[in-house]
Amino acid sequence: MLKLSLGPVLTYWARETLFEFYQVIAESAVDIVYIGETVCSRRHEMRLDDWLDVADLLAANGKEVVLSSQALIESNSELGALRKLVANGRFGVEANDVGAVHCLDGAPYVAGPHLNIYNPPALATYARTGARRWVMPLELGRAQLLGMRAGMAAGMETEVFAFGRMPLAFSARCFTARKLNLPKDDCRFSCMEHPDGLLLNTREGQPFLVLNGIQTQSASVHNLVAELADMRGIGVDVARISPQSSGTADIIAAFDLARRGAIDTAEARRRIAPHLVGAECNGYWFGEPGIALHRTVAEAA
Repeated sequence: MLKLSLGPVLTYWARETLFEFYQVIAESAVDIVYIGETVCSRRHEMRLDDWLDVADLLAANGKEVVLSSQALIESNSELGALRKLVANGRFGVEANDVGAVHCLDGAPYVAGPHLNIYNPPALATYARTGARRWVMPLELGRAQLLGMRAGMAAGMETEVFAFGRMPLAFSARCFTARKLNLPKDDCRFSCMEHPDGLLLNTREGQPFLVLNGIQTQSASVHNLVAELADMRGIGVDVARISPQSSGTADIIAAFDLARRGAIDTAEARRRIAPHLVGAECNGYWFGEPGIALHRTVAEAA
């Protein structure tokens, strides 16, 4: 059966909120849970020991737990934190930066979506360094995935980002702090006030992007719940759901029912619709602009 994963929380939540959230997730239908701070090292609500406590809770409930590394390493202190994460000795690691791959030194790991793996030779290179699963870059689609699978190493698992606001880019500048005319080093942790990110509209008032500290996300919500059967058919192993501040458990439940064929795709989308924090999109999967809402493979057949 196609597995479901829950990606790391990308926005900044309070420590108590995170512990309460993962207590709910521990009872959910997801098979794999990625945890850790992937965006900004200034987010200090959770230390490594706290994340390991969360990992123990999840593992005790039968989840595969993976510690996700930060995607943009800029300082010696961040490098030191990365080395501690890699050396945890208990849980697997998702490498979101080439530096993490080097620190892993051949140990098995998950190649995260920010490693820019866009062709079979690149994927083969990461496989030789220990990658056992790769998360397809968000802007690749079904056709490109089929091309990648043609030369994939035996045993390599494929994971597809299937739900959530898409993490698109990172910058050394903190956009949330800049919006408030604050310097990055004195940001007052202002992104915590926006648990699903800070919406950025065009001059015409149309939702465009979401600011999440140094990360830029899509304003629209990528939703491939209608493509789960097709994913399974073409060899996808894991579908990833990205957490949001509300409704995540219900979204997971809808995906679980859909993957098991207990409800059809129309019902799955109906159950998810009240929890969308932005307009729905799925364009990248179909080779279209990501913001597009395209017909499903089943509808197009």
